[in-house]
Amino acid sequence: MKLTIDTDTMVATIESPEGSTTLPLYSREAFESISKMWLKVGWNQKYTYTFTWLGRPVIQLPEDLIRIQELVYKIRPDVIIETGVAHGGSLIFYASLCELMGKGRVIGIDVEIRPHNKKAIQEHDLAPWITLVEGSSIDPAVISTVKDQILPGATVLVVLDSCHTREHVLAELNAYGPLVTRGSYLIVADGIMKDLTDVPRGKPQWSEDNPFRAVQDFLASHPEFRSSPPAWAFNESDLSENLTYFPGGYLLKVS
Repeated sequence: MKLTIDTDTMVATIESPEGSTTLPLYSREAFESISKMWLKVGWNQKYTYTFTWLGRPVIQLPEDLIRIQELVYKIRPDVIIETGVAHGGSLIFYASLCELMGKGRVIGIDVEIRPHNKKAIQEHDLAPWITLVEGSSIDPAVISTVKDQILPGATVLVVLDSCHTREHVLAELNAYGPLVTRGSYLIVADGIMKDLTDVPRGKPQWSEDNPFRAVQDFLASHPEFRSSPPAWAFNESDLSENLTYFPGGYLLKVS
């Protein structure tokens, strides 16, 4: 694909094997096309590695954090489970929402929580809202440990953001899907990998080996879930699509 932005004539031209399309530069369609390229370039340049949340690196696209915040505030879950801890920034993010709402707690799972990260999380002001579980997110013993920490009747929201292979994410979906309560969400990170096969940091095999494909596999046999990006809580524009690293990643439990 070739994208040309002409600020003099105020048009954006998109050329692909299917043909050429010229759009008004200041239009919804041009914004969406330019944004898709911006997402890819930003991912390659490690844009998300430039942010912290209350002192901890939070390797997430800011828009994804804001959209999840809207969802958490709407659902007000009793438990937020996240697979993949890294530096702990997203755990701190969820914990800050719990503190603001005056309810909820966060369970973070990772196959290896590095000592300096664990220490920083455990010493953080929001540590009382967080429980760390070390081990593979698909280890039956780890899954059992997490289940034991969920009280009967609790509302549960799950975010999957650990190993991003199709096989691993599908195993996580099958393991943690049953824990999600009706009306809440199972959120799958980094489905954008399917669109990154041609960037310098990407890999050709990501065309099939990615979280997006795992979600498709899961939905095909789990009618209790449906792909359902939450409606924007506020919108005074003509835009309607998220700028996200989580395409297809919002799964609503409907039954």
